Amino acid sequence: MKSILVLGLGNELLSDDGVGILAARMLNRQLRAQADIIETALHGLALLELFIGHRQAIVIDAICTGNYPPGTVLELNPADLETVQSPSPHYTGLPEMFNLAEQLALDFPSEVKIFAMEVVDPFTIGGDVSDPVMKALPTLICKVTRQVKAWNATAPRQAATTG
Repeated sequence: MKSILVLGLGNELLSDDGVGILAARMLNRQLRAQADIIETALHGLALLELFIGHRQAIVIDAICTGNYPPGTVLELNPADLETVQSPSPHYTGLPEMFNLAEQLALDFPSEVKIFAMEVVDPFTIGGDVSDPVMKALPTLICKVTRQVKAWNATAPRQAATTG
């Protein structure tokens, strides 16, 4: 099994939607020896192969619910996500991907955490990241770092081979 996957999702051309990408870039400096850090604008089933072979995974993404103050970082599990009724597999989300991986019995992470940040504007093309999101990035980075370190602390150690 590979190490931990930290997956920053988003589109940095769309204002706050790039928060997952920004976080992945910052985390790459800190955690590259402890986790596989990937940033991508892919979504849904296109993400499937990125998860395969990892023992645990963290997904970082923007959300815009209007239910929380901008900059709030929510820690979710896949079961917390609602499935999306879409007309095509091209419009699937994380819940559908997790379900498909289970149905196909893929070598998928046994644990997945989703760190979702409430954002102000995930739609403006070419817009800057909002102040609340920028101010909350250190909190997001801290939460993800803490989770990676916790998982690594409890990871089974590979026995040294003698020959």
